Amino acid sequence: MSTAQPMPFHTPATLKLRQALGDFATGVTIITARGADGRLTGMTANSFASVSLLPPLVLWNLSLGSPSVPIFESCTHYAVNILATDQASLSQRFARRSEDKFKGLKCRAGAGGSALIPGCIAWFECRVVARHPAGDHIIMVAEVEKFRRASRRAGECALPEPLLFHHGKYKSLGALVAP
Repeated sequence: MSTAQPMPFHTPATLKLRQALGDFATGVTIITARGADGRLTGMTANSFASVSLLPPLVLWNLSLGSPSVPIFESCTHYAVNILATDQASLSQRFARRSEDKFKGLKCRAGAGGSALIPGCIAWFECRVVARHPAGDHIIMVAEVEKFRRASRRAGECALPEPLLFHHGKYKSLGALVAP
């Protein structure tokens, strides 16, 4: 584990680092979990990644500044909802602090009481296996217990496209680049 001190967040160096990290396009997810008190929480995250197929492990990073830290520090399960291009406003809703981010959503119950959000392109129901402190974040590692991919939407020929985040903006795949 590094002994280096994290840089203050709003320095010219950290702002330049943040811009450089923005050069890496990512998918957009909403991670959900239910606390021991029954309270449901959810937050937008673009730090989701696969770790291993055997066993099936995934991870994402939780900011220590998030009000959801107590729930994610104690939950046994969480769900990863992979957003489609038409869900940018939902991503924005879950990126902000709000009393009821789930208002008006007809979610299905996932593992551990997590929420599976309708309209996503994929869902992963995960059992937490490790939490690792890392700078100003916690790396949340979990084993995928169940997963599901979206099917074609009514009247459409293709599967829905993923919502992407690049240079601080939402994007879609658009034209594919040939190798």
